[in-house]
Amino acid sequence: PTATLSPPNDAFIGNDSRGNSCVTMSWKASLSRHLPVIRFFACPESPSSRGVLNWYQKNYHELKALNPTMQLLMRGSENCFPAVTTELDFTTDDLLKFMIQTGKFQDENGTKSEARIEAAKAYLQTDWSLIRRERWSSPGFDPERPFLDEEQPEWRSDSKIAADLALYLSLKDAADEQMSVIKSGPNNEYTRAENALLMCQRVDLWCAGEREVESAVQHLLKLGQRFNDLEPENPEYITEFYPGASDL
Repeated sequence: PTATLSPPNDAFIGNDSRGNSCVTMSWKASLSRHLPVIRFFACPESPSSRGVLNWYQKNYHELKALNPTMQLLMRGSENCFPAVTTELDFTTDDLLKFMIQTGKFQDENGTKSEARIEAAKAYLQTDWSLIRRERWSSPGFDPERPFLDEEQPEWRSDSKIAADLALYLSLKDAADEQMSVIKSGPNNEYTRAENALLMCQRVDLWCAGEREVESAVQHLLKLGQRFNDLEPENPEYITEFYPGASDL
């Protein structure tokens, strides 16, 4: 008897350009699970954009069939630089790790700023889950309530609140002080690092062939798997409960 092999679950069954049945291992099917949108940029008249245009035209229908809810856009204009971009959910921790690894913390004389590097490392050790839990240690009071400082400017002087929130205030004030040091660099250091990290969402494809375009899309997918959480895994039951204000 002849054994019949079934395609794996993540395979896409279709026809090739000659009409023959084929099975494509679909990393393409997972795009919408990790990326909210993919934007292609190209100049319709420029040979340097030919690879981007050809790959987009050949793969659009398959990508849309596999990812019907994901935006798959082509932006074309005269003299447009060919590229592909997406959106990644970078966090403050991701930014600080990027700044440390790439040596972005520098003083005006070009030397590394040990003070800001140490502040960044300390900030990365912040126990945010503990801060979120301790936030509710004073019954009926929320220290992060909007306009609190305007409505109760002396709330930190309240002995009961100060005692209940001692650990919260200690951790939160330390994190705020560390962030103040981190952002104190010269020449808009922090903002420039933010912009540099955002450029990781883009891959330039000047004179790239179709294989390079596909590799660029796969690269963005891997970044999406690392940084995006479009389909979070919710727990089956409640693991933490924080009491709300008494007037709710």
